[in-house]
Amino acid sequence: EPLFRSRQLTEKAQGDGVAVNYMIHQSLPTGTCSVLITGKNRSLVANLCAANCYSIEHINKPENWAYVDRAKVVYIGGFFLIVSPETVYKVGTHCADANKIFSMNLSAPYLCQAFKDRLIKAFPFIDYIFGNESEAAAFAKEQNFETENLEEVALKMAALPKVNAKRSRIVIITQGKDSIIVAKDGKVELFPVQIGRAV
Repeated sequence: EPLFRSRQLTEKAQGDGVAVNYMIHQSLPTGTCSVLITGKNRSLVANLCAANCYSIEHINKPENWAYVDRAKVVYIGGFFLIVSPETVYKVGTHCADANKIFSMNLSAPYLCQAFKDRLIKAFPFIDYIFGNESEAAAFAKEQNFETENLEEVALKMAALPKVNAKRSRIVIITQGKDSIIVAKDGKVELFPVQIGRAV
């Protein structure tokens, strides 16, 4: 049944206090993702289903845009650029104009490669950008940064053009168990990862 997973997801999220406002596709089920973990390696296999059909018409409805209007911080996964880049640009423009925090992630190396034009078009709106070492390396290569040094990559990402000059861009690059790289205003800081016990 196409709506079973969407109902299940809604109930679980609302049960944890999350206000949800999903676009429901009447004939396609909610997407799923399988994760395989072996040792220190992981692999993801996604079946996007309805997630592949998001339309800007959903966010253009006043009752849906109201959520964006009331938000102080917006986070959009980079994968959304594949499905509805227009929505990303519209929300990013709103956040820049209203001086709200707009954040995204790089999501995957292939997004930085195959969808690099969409990603770089969203970059002027981004206040916080997250990525891991392989995503940052792919982004740097595709944007011709001419360096593989991740601290330099983070600085170059932070220095890319930005619409809202009231906020500096902050770049956060994770490296597994190695230190997290944070770049802002021409400076880099490294934050050691605290290794905890598995729960």
